[in-house]
Amino acid sequence: MRRAIFVASLLSILATTASAREKPWIEVRSPHFRVLTNGSQNDARHVAKEFEQMRYVFAERYPEFRLEGGAPLVVFAALDEPTAKSLEPAMWKSKGAKPSGIFHHGWEKQYALVRLDTFGGNGAKEVVYHEYTHSILHLNFHWLPVWLDEGMANFYGYTRFQDHKIYVGAPPASYRSMPGGTLIPVETLISVDRGSPYYHNEDKVYQFYAESWGLVHFLMFDPGMDRGKRLNQFSALLQRGVEQKKAFQQVFGDFKGMDRALDLYLSKFAFQTGIMPEPPQIDEKSFGYRTLSVAETDAELGAFHLWTHDLAGARPLVEEALKDDPKLGQAHEEMGFLNFSEGKDAEALHEFSQAYSLDPTLSLSLFAMTMMSPSSTSEVPADQNAFHDALAKVVALNSQFAPAYVQLARLSVRTNDLKGAFGVSRKAEELEPARAGYHLLSGQILRRMGKGAEAAAFAKFVAQRWPGADHDEAVELWNAVPVEQRQAGEAPSVIVPKETQSVEGTVKSASCSAPDQKLSLVLDRGGPLLNFRSKGAFAGGFSDTIWYGEDHFSFCHHLEGLRAIVLFRPSSDASYAGDLAEIEIRDDISETPKKNTASAKP
Repeated sequence: MRRAIFVASLLSILATTASAREKPWIEVRSPHFRVLTNGSQNDARHVAKEFEQMRYVFAERYPEFRLEGGAPLVVFAALDEPTAKSLEPAMWKSKGAKPSGIFHHGWEKQYALVRLDTFGGNGAKEVVYHEYTHSILHLNFHWLPVWLDEGMANFYGYTRFQDHKIYVGAPPASYRSMPGGTLIPVETLISVDRGSPYYHNEDKVYQFYAESWGLVHFLMFDPGMDRGKRLNQFSALLQRGVEQKKAFQQVFGDFKGMDRALDLYLSKFAFQTGIMPEPPQIDEKSFGYRTLSVAETDAELGAFHLWTHDLAGARPLVEEALKDDPKLGQAHEEMGFLNFSEGKDAEALHEFSQAYSLDPTLSLSLFAMTMMSPSSTSEVPADQNAFHDALAKVVALNSQFAPAYVQLARLSVRTNDLKGAFGVSRKAEELEPARAGYHLLSGQILRRMGKGAEAAAFAKFVAQRWPGADHDEAVELWNAVPVEQRQAGEAPSVIVPKETQSVEGTVKSASCSAPDQKLSLVLDRGGPLLNFRSKGAFAGGFSDTIWYGEDHFSFCHHLEGLRAIVLFRPSSDASYAGDLAEIEIRDDISETPKKNTASAKP
């Protein structure tokens, strides 16, 4: 379940969109990356080589790590600032902002944007490599405390490639610019979560990031810490569910001692860096190269806008791509998702069908077609078999695409194959361990298997580590387990903000007005319908198991029939129940399989 702030206004970006009208872009393929550029072939090869080197750092230091997930990474190497600004216009709206690199995490696709005019300078790549590090960590850990997640990202984000050597562990800018003074106590530092002032307050966040880097650097390089071995032991305890403070003291000793040791370590005038030789097998001259067609260029640029949630910027590019090449499957896929985002499901389904027909490698189109088909909810065995086979094709095209495994697990629940459902659900967890909702799906299946104690353990693991809607969904699972099967200790609970009331029901309708995008929500509780509206911004979250996930989720469409928990401020206006403060959308799995002999209609 993702936590997001939905702002009830439509951001209109009046910036020139990058397109292929002047010159098609170039594609360079290295063993593990695609780089697209409107610069030179040599520039693209150099960028691809650095990303290969960065990947090599993780491959060497953590040979057990998975380094690729179900969302492939595409690198856009923009020639200059105007090109980058046309791709990311919103980033230039802040006064003085001229970012040199941006990274977009997605469930289906990931994008890195670098500028060739700054790529060789200081500060040009740190953000991208910092976020790339996050993507690797989240592929391999169920959960990381914020200090370790950010500290590791800063530690590797400043990796340098010079003279056939790779330097790891250089101090980040936040450390170099941090004013002197008392350090944050280690016990406080490791307790910071994403709701803490240390993570949001402008006066504290730089110190938090800098000290998180410093603690990781200390644990990596200090001889007394076995040069990273004890940090690995600590991380392993976290993944087994050991509470963080207990794990920290077990591995590193008491907090006061760590305070003294860290203060002494960070008082040094210079810091050690790790030096690795450049891998000899990375020869940038061997990378594949081609010039994209005009239509392909527009489609790739449109995809960047689409998967970075700039739908207004995506549409004209995708339309141009289809105009130039009506048989370009990728462009049809993008048009499908654009139509889906507007609630035009019939048009979207047509585009997905076109895309997959033209290019059978487009797994996202096949997945969307499958999930939008009547067989996805049918209880008829023949339909369920067809649904299973289609999902199996998606997995064959992208074996690391976790949402397909989630839907296979849910299908197995519907057919009462709980053992099979649990195995597939665990596979989804393995592929995307940082998604709380995947752990909760496994917990829900365990509860249906009669393994309440194990289900409660899954619920408590999530409730203690994830905030917001993830936490609340975990509490639901915890409360569904019989009391005698829950573990001893403090029970997790849901906190309802002051001056709000909570109500639960099924979404009857959801729509957003234009142009301000204010949400109107109608909730069915089995009696009189309740009407809500958004007066301003409101918080929201949704189950990770919703098939279209974070990349395409919207409160304006596709909520009908889903269960919702609504927090609202009561209204004195009799025409509606209240103003929305928060919405949590649940994607429930059936308690018992249904039987139906009717066939789903195509």
